[in-house]
Amino acid sequence: MSKRLVYPKRSLKFPLRIWKVMEKKIFSALLVTVFILVNAACAPVISKDIRDQVARDLSFKQVLQDPEAHKGKLVLWGGVIIKAENQKEGTLIEVLQKPTDREGRPKAVDQSDGRFLALYEGFLDVAIYAREREVTIAGEIKEKRLLPLGDIQYAYPLIRVRQLHLWPAERKERPYPYPRPYGPYPWWWYHPYPYRHW
Repeated sequence: MSKRLVYPKRSLKFPLRIWKVMEKKIFSALLVTVFILVNAACAPVISKDIRDQVARDLSFKQVLQDPEAHKGKLVLWGGVIIKAENQKEGTLIEVLQKPTDREGRPKAVDQSDGRFLALYEGFLDVAIYAREREVTIAGEIKEKRLLPLGDIQYAYPLIRVRQLHLWPAERKERPYPYPRPYGPYPWWWYHPYPYRHW
């Protein structure tokens, strides 16, 4: 007669205790990871050294009224490119000012206090720095520049670029070429079941 083997029962208390400790560590690691990702996503695009020099109490409207009075001060503005040109002095970018979010990105709103010029002392490809691209620019107020805008002379504040960030262009979804890509289809498509879908 064969003997029945009896295995000793294992205690579950020790493994459970280890699992609870591991669970706490895993949860803490997840919290730290989420915190790092959230902060990285909301991090400003302009360096801290530049941001510390920005005149926070100086609004765009104040500069627009009298750029010469604020010459030499550092500002941080965002907006949408109207046009960019390569000139002898560098790349001149005309920007429609927009309010910015925490990251410094221009908000998608129909709100603006005016236009400004940003002079980058170097070459920027105007095919990339193209119309409707969003930019955030830190620069030093240089002067007022009068240029024609339609039938008027517009007084642009001109800033010399210290740091510039071009935001990724948002991809626009292509409309589907057919109005109804998926059913319902006419009843005769379901032969031999004469069932109409409308």
